[in-house]
Amino acid sequence: MRSRVLILPASLLLLASSAGAQTQAQAQDYPLTTPEAMSRVEVMAETPAFTFRDYEAEAISGGYAMSNGWRLKVDPSADGIVAQIDKQRPIRLVALSRDRYATRDGNVAMEFNRGALGDEMLMSYVPSSRTAQVVVISTTRLVQR
Repeated sequence: MRSRVLILPASLLLLASSAGAQTQAQAQDYPLTTPEAMSRVEVMAETPAFTFRDYEAEAISGGYAMSNGWRLKVDPSADGIVAQIDKQRPIRLVALSRDRYATRDGNVAMEFNRGALGDEMLMSYVPSSRTAQVVVISTTRLVQR
């Protein structure tokens, strides 16, 4: 009986210490871009083919100020866009529609031309930490001079 009384406080202490470590790691997590770091299965309905045009990526290219303080730079590529957050490694996204782009593994997705003026973007990504979550960040396009 006495051992059961000691197990409860010990398990609560262990749970609280791991929660603190996760919140510190999540503050610095950039999108997961290494395929070997994660394995998952995703089943989706077949979507109609989208014909990508270069001018569509040109229209959304430029700089974006993210709501968490990061800076996002978007450049056009042959089949979509290349996005770079701060000075991290560039992320290649393919076009799913005129306004939607995603990495081939589905870990990062971006939707452009949002908001009343069409100058906002919504990004969702799987962080590089070992927790099961998806982070969603809104951005506003920076004015180009």
